Amino acid sequence: MSTHFNLRSIVIAVAISIGLFAAAGCHRGSESNAEAASVLTDTKLVDQNGNTVTLTALKGKPLLVDFIYTSCPGPCLMETAKFANVALRLGPDLGSKVTLVSISVDPEHDGPKQLLDYSRQQGADEKGWYFLTGGPADIDQALAGFKLSRQVEPDGSVGHLVDMMLVGPDGHLVHEYNGEIVKAQDIVDDVKKALNKGGAA
Repeated sequence: MSTHFNLRSIVIAVAISIGLFAAAGCHRGSESNAEAASVLTDTKLVDQNGNTVTLTALKGKPLLVDFIYTSCPGPCLMETAKFANVALRLGPDLGSKVTLVSISVDPEHDGPKQLLDYSRQQGADEKGWYFLTGGPADIDQALAGFKLSRQVEPDGSVGHLVDMMLVGPDGHLVHEYNGEIVKAQDIVDDVKKALNKGGAA
């Protein structure tokens, strides 16, 4: 009977330990995001209007960032449509309080003109929404800030990046989303939390 009691105690203790470890692990994950270095680099990029832009210059407001290319057959269109939905829900906060950034992962073919045409075709030519390109090395450096990299195949085709990032006003990563499954309203809710947190600070 004593052995049975001890065994049961051990099982309970182990279960509690695992639960505490899992909870601590989740907590540490959120802390590491908050304490991580800024994901925004000072690399010089070019927007759809031909203006030079650095990501660090966009600090001070929450940034929503995704990664597209204008000849993308499907996923990029879906991501841009989702960002357009977010922009619609943000209303006048877009530009004044929140910035959207779409970075081309195919700078070899996406210049400012291609990005401007794409933004207009997708109904995404909005104030406060930057479509950015640059030299391949500059794009690679900007992506490295987010711990991402481009995949360019031997035939020149480009791999898809479905990541979406919410960056706080301080340049630190707040949330990372799978752009294929995240809902626009969930992104907006997180943006509003970031705004409230920024206002409280």
